[in-house]
Order: sequence, then C-alpha cells, then structure tokens
Amino acid sequence: MIDRRTFMGAVAAALAVAPLDAAVAQSGKVRRIGWLDPNPKSAGPPLRGAFLQRLGELGWVEGQHFAFEVRWADNKLERLPDLAAELVALKVDVIVTNSTPAALAAKDATVTIPIVMSGSSRPVERGLVKSLAHPGGNITGLTNNPGGGFHQKMLQLLKEAAPRTTRVAVLWGAGEESVLGELQAAAPALGVAVFDAGARESSQLPLALDAAINAASDGMFVTASPLNDRHQSRIIDFTLKHRLPSVSGDTDFVVAGGLMSYWTDWAEVRRQTATYVDSILRGANPGDLPVQQPTKFELALNFSTAKLLGLSIPASLRSRVDRVIS
Repeated sequence: MIDRRTFMGAVAAALAVAPLDAAVAQSGKVRRIGWLDPNPKSAGPPLRGAFLQRLGELGWVEGQHFAFEVRWADNKLERLPDLAAELVALKVDVIVTNSTPAALAAKDATVTIPIVMSGSSRPVERGLVKSLAHPGGNITGLTNNPGGGFHQKMLQLLKEAAPRTTRVAVLWGAGEESVLGELQAAAPALGVAVFDAGARESSQLPLALDAAINAASDGMFVTASPLNDRHQSRIIDFTLKHRLPSVSGDTDFVVAGGLMSYWTDWAEVRRQTATYVDSILRGANPGDLPVQQPTKFELALNFSTAKLLGLSIPASLRSRVDRVIS
C-alpha cells in the first residue's frame, strides 16, 4: 500500500507543468472541455464556477483557449449515456464527470478521450480505474471517498449535536453495505444503537421510513446515495415531522432543511479537477496521473432546524462549523 505522503508527492509531480502560454502557442488550438453532469442546470453554477475559476488561475481563458461543452441530465440518470455520446461525437479533448453515474457513462462511451472524475465513489471497485496510484487507461481525477472511519466521525458529530440520541436509523442505498457495517461497529462506543433503514429503490423508501419510526429511532443518518438525493425533500420533511436530528454527506441536505452534514468540500474538488484537466490538456497521460482522495472537508449546520428540534448546539461544535445555515 502506498503511504499518503508518497501518494501526494506522486500527484504533485505528475501535475507539474510548464507555463500555459508556451503550451498554447505550440498547438494554436482552442481546446474543447466536456462537462457531464446528472444534475439540473440550476444546481451547477457555484461548483462549476470553482472549476472555471481555477482554470482561469492556471491561465486558461474561456473562448480564447478553450470552449466549454456542458451536458445536464436533469436528475434523469438514464440520459447520461446519450449525453456522453454527444460529447464524444463533438470530439472534445477531455470529459469531466460530475458523479459516479456520469463517470460510468463516459467510460462506456469512450476508451480514448481522457476522462477526469470530479468526485466518484469507489472508482477501483466500480472498474473505473485499476488502482488509485496507477489508474491506467483513459480515466483519472478525484474520488469522493474520504477513507476509513469517516462515517463514524459523522455519527459522532450527530451525537454531539443531539446528545440524547440513542437509536439512529441509517437510510442507505444500493452498494453502501460497508457504510452500514462501519456504523454498526462504531455505534456502541458512541452510546447509540444503529437501525438498518436501507432502501435500494424508490418503492422501498416509504417502508424504510416507516420502519425507522416503528423501531423508535430518535435520529437519522442519511447517506449521499443517488436515491436519497432524488428524494431529499421527502426525507427532510420526514425528519422534521418526527423531530429527528439528522446528519448527511450532502451539504444540499442542510441547505434544504436537514440538521447537519459533514463531507468532502466539493468546491475544493472542482478546483483540483481543473488542475487535472490543465495537466491533460498540456499532454499528460491520464493513466499516469494518480487518483486523489479528498483532503478538505466541510461541516455544515442548519441552526434554524436545530432551534426547531429544540437542540442547543454546544460551543465546542459551533466553533468547528464551516458553513452556517440559518
């Protein structure tokens, strides 16, 4: 196993490049960057802006040095293969994929055009890359997996925000069995019990939510699965109706009324994504660029929801909040 210091050194060395002016002058070509996103267009500007800002810092000017081809799936994952095919037909120089389903669709669409993952879950297990250190093929970028013990940290934060919580329902989706296992192993040391409220498809969600209440759950852990994302409003309404303190891996969950989230800082992921794109457009082989794990995280807390739930957030937790929603 490669240690983190060696791994990050390999990333830095692989992404080291010459000044942009020399590279652009040598080719005289306006590059085409494809962006494949499962979300609606309205959800994209802040994070896509972080990507474009970093490209600008690296010297790339839209319209002068590159053209930006964006394809939104409007939360209809079945559209991703066709949208990926559109980008391939345009002969873009690189495809940026925002989510695991987008990365899988792009992988199926091309084995030659470089693909940069802007946060994909378990890329090795899903066959996107051979390994994080040596991805091989035409895919590299960033995973959104923060490493072992992270879900335990999320459960700990929920317990800090709501100390009286003793039974937490875990609402998880397909392929997230390991999350449930990690939480079950960590729960006793935190003084809580964990209830399995998994829902692998939309039809199972009402039963999972009802089961959580029937099991006398007084807290909820919501994974950032595609299914939970699609039903975010319904889940939040449920937690508020039943006065359940909740934690999620999606900051949007907190903005929409959930209590708290702790996960990868997505703006930083987009900025790092731009660094990969920059390197590839200068000639780097994506298969030689190590896949990077997130190094910066964001704790968000909705204080209006805390008040509604009758929670008094301790000062020790308040001081660590990165994003306040009120």
